[in-house]
Amino acid sequence: MAQNAPPQHGPSTLTVKGRDMRIRTLGFIVLAGLAIWFIAVNTGSVSIRLWIPTVTLPLWAVLTVTLLVGMALGMYIARRRTVRRRRAGR
Repeated sequence: MAQNAPPQHGPSTLTVKGRDMRIRTLGFIVLAGLAIWFIAVNTGSVSIRLWIPTVTLPLWAVLTVTLLVGMALGMYIARRRTVRRRRAGR
């Protein structure tokens, strides 16, 4: 007896200028653009206390470092989740 398997669905996509793009990719591009804009308009200097020393830096540098660290942590967590799923056999 044959079983009726549900159809396989790929990731959600939109067509942009004749190309299929994943919605997640478009969301990432929009968020990256907003983050770059936010960093670019915040150019003043700020004082940051690093446990003992106090450092004065441009705000754009602080925001850029924060963004890069956040992206690195996000990719690390996503990769660990993918590895765990593969080991579990999903």
